[in-house]
Amino acid sequence: MSITLEQLSAKMRQGEQVPLQQTAQIVLTLSIPSILQQIVVTAMEYIDAAMVGHIGASATASIGIVSSSTWLLHGMLAGLYMSFSIQVAQYLGADRQEDARGVLRQSMLFNLFVGLAAAAFGIGISRYLPGWLGADPALQADASAYFAIWAASLPFAMAMGTYSSMLRSTGDALTPGLISVLTCILDAIFNYVLINPTRTILLAGHSITVFGFGWGVPGAALGTALSNVVGGLLALALLLFRDGVLCIRRPGSWRITKACLQNLWKVGAPLAAERAALSSAQVLLVRIVSGLGTTAIAANSLGVSAESLCYMAGYGVQDASLAMVGQAVGAHRRDMAKRIAWLCTGMGMAIMALTGVGLYVFAPALMGIFTADAAVIALGAQVLRIEAFAEPMFGASIVASGAMQGAGDSTGCFVLNLVSMWGIRLTLAVLLAPRFGLVGVWFAMCAELCTRGALFLLRLARGKWLDKGALA
Repeated sequence: MSITLEQLSAKMRQGEQVPLQQTAQIVLTLSIPSILQQIVVTAMEYIDAAMVGHIGASATASIGIVSSSTWLLHGMLAGLYMSFSIQVAQYLGADRQEDARGVLRQSMLFNLFVGLAAAAFGIGISRYLPGWLGADPALQADASAYFAIWAASLPFAMAMGTYSSMLRSTGDALTPGLISVLTCILDAIFNYVLINPTRTILLAGHSITVFGFGWGVPGAALGTALSNVVGGLLALALLLFRDGVLCIRRPGSWRITKACLQNLWKVGAPLAAERAALSSAQVLLVRIVSGLGTTAIAANSLGVSAESLCYMAGYGVQDASLAMVGQAVGAHRRDMAKRIAWLCTGMGMAIMALTGVGLYVFAPALMGIFTADAAVIALGAQVLRIEAFAEPMFGASIVASGAMQGAGDSTGCFVLNLVSMWGIRLTLAVLLAPRFGLVGVWFAMCAELCTRGALFLLRLARGKWLDKGALA
């Protein structure tokens, strides 16, 4: 008999033993829509990259040079707003629905003020950022424009991320998945029109004129920004007008509470620090790659996009892990939290092992989707085949970190990621890049991800990640 996450939470609060089959069914129910969402998101990223890639390697490199900075800024904000969804999951697990809605209201205020401040900051530094990253002068104008336009949409991207993760915390993975699918489809449509000029195409033997603005790299940024605006407004509208445990039309206070601020500091600050540590390391890696030439920059950027084919499944399972472990901890069921964490982690490792095989076999074909440049394809396929060996352990780190974060142990995740990324990946990349080029950088990545996965599995086995207990 199938059950929902809400029913599972009720059983956990009552101290019942939930059969493994029912737990696995809920994991799949939450994971499958998230994985399908990741597939669509990845497909649309492929389309975006292919649209830009066929303009030329310089266009790809212009976006690639600032991509790690977009990860840094958005990653820090995502770390903060994820703490709100963790609070919601734990409060729902404890059957504190009014407290969960209070967190939602406070997150809206947070998104408004912090999102606007982040957008202003991003626009302010966009003129200087490519130069700081060592970009070739010929790339700097497009790179600056891309980052400024992308930064302007941050308040809406934050809204979509926050409210979608909260819906998943309630057990509704389908709705945020559909929002993301719509956003990605709009992104592809907007980009197609904004990147390319007006042109004539042959369709079924007939010549058809297709309108386009021909804005190139800035057009790609604007397409992404517009789709973020639609996604953020749609997620907000659902919470405003749809009934459910998080419906904010129900009476409640908008007052900022001490408990929410304490939880934001306890969980959100380490999450933001973790994202900052990972993304700032990526910025430095891009700085290393930028000295290897335009071909290496393009191959690195497109290789990262291609690799997302593997880890999208891991992040889909991570969503289920965070929501379910959060509710188990809120219900004060350590035994169920452990079972769910191991079940999700094993599933993530198995799926990513299979996709790693696919990455190795189809590496040249994947690179060929993005660009026609033979040199970029050859180098990108070479580094992807190195990375394929790390995918199972990468899956372990992704899913196990979601379980630990759901339990409130974001500090432990921060420490493990900091040690592996800065102590292993960056150190090896600095040593190997001068002699082996981009291949050396990706070998460093592979070694670091394997080590990171082992560290997370060790912490998961020791069980100290559950010592944080339920949030205030």
